[in-house]
Amino acid sequence: MTDTRRPPEVDRAAASRRAVAARRERAALKNDVATRVITPQELLRRALEHPESPAGAMRVTEFLTALPAIGEGKRDRILADLQISPVKRLGGLGVRQRTALQAWLDTRFPPRAARPGRSRLLVLAGPTAVGKGTVAAHIRDHHPEIHLSVSATTRPPRPGEAHGEHYFFVDDAEFDRMIAAGELLEHATVHNRYRYGTPKDPIDRALAQGRTVLLEIDLQGARQVHAAAPDALLVFLLPPSWDELVQRLVGRGTEDAEERARRLKTAKHELAAQAEFDYRVVNDDVARAAAEVAALAR
Repeated sequence: MTDTRRPPEVDRAAASRRAVAARRERAALKNDVATRVITPQELLRRALEHPESPAGAMRVTEFLTALPAIGEGKRDRILADLQISPVKRLGGLGVRQRTALQAWLDTRFPPRAARPGRSRLLVLAGPTAVGKGTVAAHIRDHHPEIHLSVSATTRPPRPGEAHGEHYFFVDDAEFDRMIAAGELLEHATVHNRYRYGTPKDPIDRALAQGRTVLLEIDLQGARQVHAAAPDALLVFLLPPSWDELVQRLVGRGTEDAEERARRLKTAKHELAAQAEFDYRVVNDDVARAAAEVAALAR
């Protein structure tokens, strides 16, 4: 007689594979929160909208310990203060519990409120390998009303890059001259190696013509522009996940292993600064991300 109480062997194997995949997805989500690819509020939103998803199945204890500077002791005190059981899953929180957790998150990790009004100076920044250049090039090609600023750099051109189109490729002596002459709106040394800067004259001309100007620069440059032009609109470009960012950096094959490790370390620090920006855009599709950035100019 067949034991109908036990699922067939193939079903148990499939269930085991699904369980492993779900654990991996939860681990990836925790990593994305820890590296600030997504905000804790975004992960909670996903969990509440889709309780059966990996986000919804995550225990509240896992969620809290994935947050910066939250250890087990602090986690337990938070749960006690919020009156949330440690066995609860994010997708199973009651109305009072989700409200309490949301309020605590907004106090601990306050989201930056977008400034009203329109700025004709857009700053696009983000971590290494997130695709800032690709998104900026798509905006240049499909939104001619927006002027894309071309940066100067001391690094050598990569295959396919043209002087004056992708960058102004200059040597250190010329870069020093540009700084001394006050020709750069901002400049910085990136990845402790090469220098980048934004020439002011093309920006001034475009703004004088009433055009919107897009600066595709690094975090240091974005901070300098914000200090010099507080009305500039700051947009932070995010990868869909940390794993995707690593794959993009490895896949483009333009850096050796040592340089990749240096850039990934820098990327973690860059991701932590996204709260300084007015808007965050996820680069999961170049055309969609470009359209979202361009819409901010309108």
